[in-house]
Amino acid sequence: MTNILIIAGEASGDLHGEKLMREINALDNSITFFGIGGDKMKSAGLISFYSVSEMAFLGFWEVVKHLPFIRKVKKELISAVIENNIKTVILIDYPGFNLNIAKKFKSLGVKVIYYISPQLWAWGQKRVEKVRTLVDKMIVIFEFEKEFYKKHGIEVEFSGHPLIDRLEEYTLLSKKDFISKNNLDASKEILLLLPGSRKQEISRILPDVIKAAEKIANEFNMQIVVANPDNIDRESYSQFAGDVNFKIISGYNYELFSYSKFGIIKSGTSTIEASIFLLPFIVVYKTSGITYTIGKSLIKLDNIAMANIIAGENIVEELIQNDVSEDNVYNVVKKYLDNNRIYEELKDRLKIVKEKVGIAGGSKKAAQIILQEINEN
Repeated sequence: MTNILIIAGEASGDLHGEKLMREINALDNSITFFGIGGDKMKSAGLISFYSVSEMAFLGFWEVVKHLPFIRKVKKELISAVIENNIKTVILIDYPGFNLNIAKKFKSLGVKVIYYISPQLWAWGQKRVEKVRTLVDKMIVIFEFEKEFYKKHGIEVEFSGHPLIDRLEEYTLLSKKDFISKNNLDASKEILLLLPGSRKQEISRILPDVIKAAEKIANEFNMQIVVANPDNIDRESYSQFAGDVNFKIISGYNYELFSYSKFGIIKSGTSTIEASIFLLPFIVVYKTSGITYTIGKSLIKLDNIAMANIIAGENIVEELIQNDVSEDNVYNVVKKYLDNNRIYEELKDRLKIVKEKVGIAGGSKKAAQIILQEINEN
């Protein structure tokens, strides 16, 4: 029997962590997983100390407010490593927390494997030096990341993006069944909103976006649908949306990406998913003033949307911080819905992102890399 600690602090990490755990257990069923994850990782056998919903802190100030809780979590994880004789830790994305606790794991002689790279290519050189001292193996999901880490002398292997595996395994409901099951109006196109997977994100992004969406829906005879992640309570939306009429749908993101007319999407993994489904969309991002000021001084990239970063060019329009306003969102979306030529051009250019994300098999390859590392202990 081998015990592994695995840490995912966000909804996307829970999704990828579940698939990774299942692939590892398919190759070696003697492994027991402890750590932090969501319902998906628990369904794959995780013995969980905390849920991703408890770890969803956003920005500098939110982290400061939760420092006592964060210290408590770290203390429990370190105790778990010692008590369960854990020799390998898998960290999934979530760099603020994971890179910090990795230092303690290394001091205990634990092998640290990082799956789904923190975006160090965006944050500059200082964190790269930290990774070199703390991470034994970096497993990346984009080809350009491999070259970045190799250049900086970090042990790295490319696995491929786990999203492709999920897409290949998923069976879409027909549009007719999807509309019927979710009580949608078959006569109206869907305007899809993804305002974030944390309550702090939703509180900042949704108020302006929902007002713009209402104007668009009225003008173009559309219906507004908010895609709700598993870790967000549905009632959280009502306090930020006023009396706007919209539908909340959980668990059918791929159908929504496939059958919607247009998307207004918070920067993150969802921009990659939307691109794979060739759904025309714009990106919105808004955080606290202090977090944005600090981030802007550190980030070395011109773009914030992963779809644009992967493509290496500006494919989807980005509205960031103060540019996220009712008028701006309305005007940009209206531009595409008013003009079928530029709408179809955007749809066509999203193929660039889809092609660069790669092919299936990424989760299995990551599992093979991890087991090889474990066997070398």
